[in-house]
Amino acid sequence: MFPGGRKRAGESERKCLRREIGEELPKLKLGPVKLWKEVKAKNRRSGRKMSDAIFLAKNASGPLKIGDKKEIDRAVWCKPRGIRLTPTSRYIRDKLFPK
Repeated sequence: MFPGGRKRAGESERKCLRREIGEELPKLKLGPVKLWKEVKAKNRRSGRKMSDAIFLAKNASGPLKIGDKKEIDRAVWCKPRGIRLTPTSRYIRDKLFPK
């Protein structure tokens, strides 16, 4: 699934992104990031409201070393097709990489 996290009180979306990356993948360094799209929708299956800010990074470097094993168990670079995704992640993938 795509990485995710929740904002803390008073935290901007950009700061949340940097904090979450630092917690989950502490060796990964991101170049400049920009907001690509905000997605607000309702999951058709669960009815759960989605509110996601999707950022694009100019570049990323460093190993995908896991920070907190309770948060994630592995991280790999992969192509966007052919992997099992949650409904939210599938929606985002299809917006970023239409068929």
